[in-house]
Amino acid sequence: MKNLLIGLDFGSDSVRALLVSDEGEQIAADVQPYRRWSEGQFCSPSANQYRQHPLDYLEGMEAAIRAVLTPERAPLVRGIGLDTTGSTPCAVDKDCTPLALLPEFADNPNAMFILWKDHTALEEAARIDACAASSTVDYRCYEGGAYSSEWFWSKILHVLKVDARVRDAAFSWVEHCDWMAGELCGHTDPLTLPRGRCAAGHKAMWHQSWGGLPPESFLREVDPLLAGLRQRLYQETWTAERPVGRLSAKWAAKLGLSREVVISGAGIDCHFGAVGAQIQPGDLVKVCGTSTCDIVVAGEINRCIPGICGQVDGSVVPGLVGLEAGQAAFGDVYAWFMRLLSYGGGEVSLQQLEKEAAELAPGSTGVMALDWFNGRRSPDANPRLCGLLAGLQLGTTAPMLYRALVESTVFGARAIVERFIREEIPVRRIIATGGISRKSPFVMQLLADVLNMPVKITATEQTCALGAAMFAAVAASVHTSLTEAMERMGRGYERTCQPDVQNVPVYEKLYQQYQELGKSIEKMTTGLPG
Repeated sequence: MKNLLIGLDFGSDSVRALLVSDEGEQIAADVQPYRRWSEGQFCSPSANQYRQHPLDYLEGMEAAIRAVLTPERAPLVRGIGLDTTGSTPCAVDKDCTPLALLPEFADNPNAMFILWKDHTALEEAARIDACAASSTVDYRCYEGGAYSSEWFWSKILHVLKVDARVRDAAFSWVEHCDWMAGELCGHTDPLTLPRGRCAAGHKAMWHQSWGGLPPESFLREVDPLLAGLRQRLYQETWTAERPVGRLSAKWAAKLGLSREVVISGAGIDCHFGAVGAQIQPGDLVKVCGTSTCDIVVAGEINRCIPGICGQVDGSVVPGLVGLEAGQAAFGDVYAWFMRLLSYGGGEVSLQQLEKEAAELAPGSTGVMALDWFNGRRSPDANPRLCGLLAGLQLGTTAPMLYRALVESTVFGARAIVERFIREEIPVRRIIATGGISRKSPFVMQLLADVLNMPVKITATEQTCALGAAMFAAVAASVHTSLTEAMERMGRGYERTCQPDVQNVPVYEKLYQQYQELGKSIEKMTTGLPG
């Protein structure tokens, strides 16, 4: 064992550290929950406000890395790669310090990282959409044609509008992934901080054809509060296999590692998960967690694909266009139902619930659901949509409801696959990864049945962290290319779910009903407040 790499995966609830060899042997792994987040601090679910304190990231990262290292292993570490949720931006001062790390902003949610699923910026997203639609250049065209309240500019504008103290103190803004990599390297200037192609292209309307970020004139038209910010952000972006620096003296001492450790470029978790799953053109990698992200890579595409979450050259694999879609709620839908059932302190067994739901025949319950509990991300973003349960009777049981909810999330997955295929982006193979893919055979079998396609389950649970380690291996010159790193370090697939031919025609009918119900509800609710 000569070379070790560390992959860090900053998820919605915790940070994971994976120590892996240059041949893909997974030496050790550790998961550290975010303490303040787990206590519900700085969040208001009823207002769709989800904020995370940077200390949760720093403390969790240090503890996780310390847990996977030993005195014998530490000298062998050559590189660290990392991914985070996104878009998860934060205001920083001139020293690239998140404002929440300053005493005067320590308890101010607007000075913290705004988690991907925060939907407080609905009005701001609508304003960006309106300006882009009337502009001579539609700066949303490489992001599916609609801008989301989950993304960079919407969230920034919202905070600038509602919090004068943060507005006055904010010199620049950073994505969580970029700040995290810069923090490990000791970068203290927002103007020179390396910014990742992944987050910039998919979330901030960055594109080479118009010179980087949208021009100052467009941002001023959106809102005068954005005037001048562009010049305090960035123009160039980095693909993630490039090194952004070496470990700073501060973090080398904290972690017990050499200052020669290379830090690779950072990106969004689902994109790195696709790399960890050894994505190839024709694959759709579905990262199944609290939400889902669906990642596809393809050669040159000479048009904009509507209704997805972006197409960015090099955002996943250098030299290929990365395409992202996804569902704004997946595991979160199941978690909501469990909280509902356990109200008042009652214990609910998810294992028993899934067992009884799986025993119900497809189409036998009469219950149907829409999975838009956190709005619809794709196809065709609409953050104002809500979830729905229909067909309830006095005899409806919890397993019936649970089955309907799972079916709705899988129907949402099929709508995304159909959009790619309709736009002539080939989807020949489905690869599922993330916690749900390994923990719930029930959900994975439904996915295979509804898509009428085999679904491969990755052999490692830590696919995003493994992808981050692959990027680190290239940045540290342990492997010569990302293709080589994926071949040498990939772990393959644990099993394959084959569609049940008896269920396929039943789900075909149910899916069409889901589509009709969705169209009716969307038409009925369009224009309503909320």
